[in-house]
Amino acid sequence: MDMRVNPLLQPWSAPHGLPPFDAVEPEHFVPAFEHAMAEHRRELDAIAASAEPPTAANTLAAFDAAGLALARLDHLFHNLTASHTSPALQQVQRELAPRLAAHENAVFTHRGVYERLAALHARRDALGLDAETLRLLERVHLDFVRAGATLAPEAQKRHAHLVECMATLMTQFAQNVLADESQWWLELRGEADLAGLPDAVRAAARQAAADRGLDGAHVITLSRSLVVPFLTSSDRRDLRERAWRAWADRGERGGATDNRAIVRELLQLRAEQAALHGYATFADYALADTMARDQAAVRRLLDDVWRRALDALAREREALEALRREAGDTGTLEPWDWRWWAEKARQRRFAVDDAEVKPYFALERMVAAAFDCAQRLFGLRFVERPDLPVYHPDVKAYEVFDAAGAVIGVFLHDNFARPSKRSGAWMSVLREQSRALGAKPIVLNNNNFAKAAPGEPVLLGFDDVRTLFHEFGHGLHGLLSNVTYRRLAGTNVLRDFVELPSQLFEHWATERDVLRRHARHVRTGEPIPDALIDRLHAARRFGQAYETARYTASAIVDLEAHALPAGRTPDDVVAFEREVLERLGAPAAAGMNHRLVHFQHLFSGSWYAAGYYVYLWAEVLDADAFDAFVEAGDPFDAATAERLRRHVYAAGDSVEPGATYAAFRGRAPALEPMLRKKGLLAEA
Repeated sequence: MDMRVNPLLQPWSAPHGLPPFDAVEPEHFVPAFEHAMAEHRRELDAIAASAEPPTAANTLAAFDAAGLALARLDHLFHNLTASHTSPALQQVQRELAPRLAAHENAVFTHRGVYERLAALHARRDALGLDAETLRLLERVHLDFVRAGATLAPEAQKRHAHLVECMATLMTQFAQNVLADESQWWLELRGEADLAGLPDAVRAAARQAAADRGLDGAHVITLSRSLVVPFLTSSDRRDLRERAWRAWADRGERGGATDNRAIVRELLQLRAEQAALHGYATFADYALADTMARDQAAVRRLLDDVWRRALDALAREREALEALRREAGDTGTLEPWDWRWWAEKARQRRFAVDDAEVKPYFALERMVAAAFDCAQRLFGLRFVERPDLPVYHPDVKAYEVFDAAGAVIGVFLHDNFARPSKRSGAWMSVLREQSRALGAKPIVLNNNNFAKAAPGEPVLLGFDDVRTLFHEFGHGLHGLLSNVTYRRLAGTNVLRDFVELPSQLFEHWATERDVLRRHARHVRTGEPIPDALIDRLHAARRFGQAYETARYTASAIVDLEAHALPAGRTPDDVVAFEREVLERLGAPAAAGMNHRLVHFQHLFSGSWYAAGYYVYLWAEVLDADAFDAFVEAGDPFDAATAERLRRHVYAAGDSVEPGATYAAFRGRAPALEPMLRKKGLLAEA
């Protein structure tokens, strides 16, 4: 390919340096990556070849600034493969996965660069570095060590091979899950199949059918925003079972998309990787660079919450069983029944019905609510820019201004499910913030809400609203970042700190003042009644035991799978998962959030491997953190919000997370607010 006509290798001239989305084709990526990787290697070679003694400027800061062309390309590519992929792009992804892994390995085992960094690290206390630069030195040095820079040559070679193999397997795992999700749907034929479904679910199912060329039909897809409401409201138990099985069996259907062998091999390779670093298990290796530090600390947290969740779950189940007895249902409570009966119990106990609630939670109003909270807390203003380039018509672009009127970044909001998009919800970036590089962040939020028919409002359930606020919290973490070095920017923090800004921001979604301002009936414009807010708040804890048990079961299975030493990986990962759940006493009817065969947190990448517990640890932090506003008597207290911005949202990884949390809160976090929030304190 002529490099002169490859748009990825030309200057990105769109406002804010946004990519030339409309000009990019899949075949542009391989030559562009080859060019960018070669440029990065030359930059590293130049650092290593310097005749000057190593300094923070000529070695550490230079390393942080190297590879910018590769970084912008990598961000674009991985955002497209997650948010708007295609068979051609997936083929490129499979081709590039091991090559990009090999390049990253070469970067962090570059002998000349590492020797200069190691020399700086050895003298770090005598260099007179400012706190952020010292933190950068410690983090980058550890990056090299954990990537294998200090291994013996043969071990380093084996480590590189493992990393490349894992990259290939993780790419295939993610593509398999997407295939299982996008290729399955349940067509509902006639009113009998639609029984029990509220208007909002019917409308979403009708639009999902239209998106698949089935005009006039209704289909249930495996988008969470469609399948969960269906499992909650459908009166057709047989159809609920079909939907639940399809949802639960992703990655275990046999054939080309079956993930069982991939999971087994990834566990084997990770255990060997840990052994090369001198750790007994991958869990030990992964947790060494977290706030928790070791398995024992994680197990204490998970075991405590699991015991409390089981007790509370038994109470929730009794409420369901009482309703079933009253209705004359003497059969077995199955996983596809739980949400349906729980909704009946919730409606009876709290008089909260999604059909009544959803009209107050139109997507556009909830986006405005999130933006308004960001303005009231941090002075931010989001201004839509329809003229900015985006990668799909569903995406909305915004310039983000601070309280002084200066642009601090760009925010792209991609809210709808589609076959070309992976499931779940996530935040990502096209560019990290860096004062040294003069770089303002470009942040993306992806959700998977079910789209309404053209011209109709998209109505969210209350869980969807929390998801929107959660991902927006991550987005604020990226947008408010105010650090010198990109390695320390935004969400580049320790795993068990990264979910704090997101889960904390969820609290504002349920604040009475926020609901009164923004939750307005989609037809009448009337604000949500106080009586309904009261019922929503009263119902907030109902179902928490179910959700906590499902989450904690997944976190424990994750930890157990990654706590196996090399050579002990089970031949049958599904049987292993089942044995762990039986040992825990996990009720089969409750199930778990993610089974190993489709657990993308663990096997589409390695970021959450042995670390799914982080959401629970973040709940400890977020409940305790929000109590600071409760104690101030105002959810928008200016002084508390300023401390939060400075020490949590803006700090990135420039300060050790325990220290920066203590700087915000004035002390270490307490466990009790989280237990109280989830209703897991005794008799709470």
